[in-house]
Amino acid sequence: MEKAKRRTWVVAAFLLAVALLVAACGQKPSAGSAASNGQAVSGANGQGAGGTTASLKGRKIALIMRINLGTFSAQYIDGVKEQIQKFGGEVKVFDSQDDLSKMSSNLNTAVNQHFDGILLDHGSGAALEAGIKKALDAKIPVVAFDTDISLPGVTTIEQSDQKMAELTLDQMAKDIGNKGNIVKVWVAGFPPMEKRQISYAAFLKNHPDIKEVAAFGNANNPALDTQSQMEAVLKKYPNKGDITAVWAAWDEFAKGASRAIQQAGRSEIKVYGIDMSDEDLQMIQDPNSPWVASAAVDPKDIGRVQVRYLYQKLHGDKTDDNVVLDAVFISRDKLPKDKKVTTDQLSQYIPGWGSSKQGYADWMKDLEAAAAAK
Repeated sequence: MEKAKRRTWVVAAFLLAVALLVAACGQKPSAGSAASNGQAVSGANGQGAGGTTASLKGRKIALIMRINLGTFSAQYIDGVKEQIQKFGGEVKVFDSQDDLSKMSSNLNTAVNQHFDGILLDHGSGAALEAGIKKALDAKIPVVAFDTDISLPGVTTIEQSDQKMAELTLDQMAKDIGNKGNIVKVWVAGFPPMEKRQISYAAFLKNHPDIKEVAAFGNANNPALDTQSQMEAVLKKYPNKGDITAVWAAWDEFAKGASRAIQQAGRSEIKVYGIDMSDEDLQMIQDPNSPWVASAAVDPKDIGRVQVRYLYQKLHGDKTDDNVVLDAVFISRDKLPKDKKVTTDQLSQYIPGWGSSKQGYADWMKDLEAAAAAK
């Protein structure tokens, strides 16, 4: 009888030990584990299973720009910096001065200096693919804006470029009665420009009574160069009715064309542009300016959204391969006539402008709160 009791206790002790071992194996990672300290837990395609925010503060981010020019770029950078600072991180901006070889070199520098994440602005796949692969091999996440790159693990963000072109072109056609002579200011070699050109080519095909009489564009000193070239075009077509409107595929182009037209006193010519900044908005609000409308995405929002997707990757979230930002149409007749407004106030008059929540995950509230409490 005594032996039977001892056997029963031995079996019970063995079963208890097995139960404790199973429970230990099923516990969540400890505070020092990869998942709990904020590192991404690797999954399919290198995506994480979703970590914590503890180690996301203090991350060092590189913003590598093809060209940093004009107020649009300045406000885009402001959006990037604002969101990174809210997340408790740091950012360094690399300006490649419209030199793709320098942009490639800047990308390699960011990888070699072990930045935690990389943002790309207006790059070229041909120039950057090798460097992006090097970054991914080093486990450095990459999010690109207006860059023609398609690599697994890289999220690309773009404005709805064809839609923006269509919005401005359609309004221009309506305003000029679907007929007249127009000037196009555009430059090749930039992914967003190439996409906008697709809409422009379709527009001309669908509007046979609208004729292009001049086309030009230069990315170097674009506003000044456009002003100079537009002055030459105006001299070539000096009479009222020779030119009905100008379509500018970039706000820097719209600035230059508008200044030339206004200085020449050719008030009958209207300008339609793409992109928006505070400087652009001031010109559109000026009743003496020929620039009457533009389609755009808030440049600050572009920067904010791009940062959010990068931090999703740092957090270990599964991210979209491609993100399209919604554009809005801004025209002078929708703005107040009794006061000047800035892009920060534009949402009061243009639905959909600013305050985009694209890419904002619930856990980012905790990260921002932790960063603010530091």
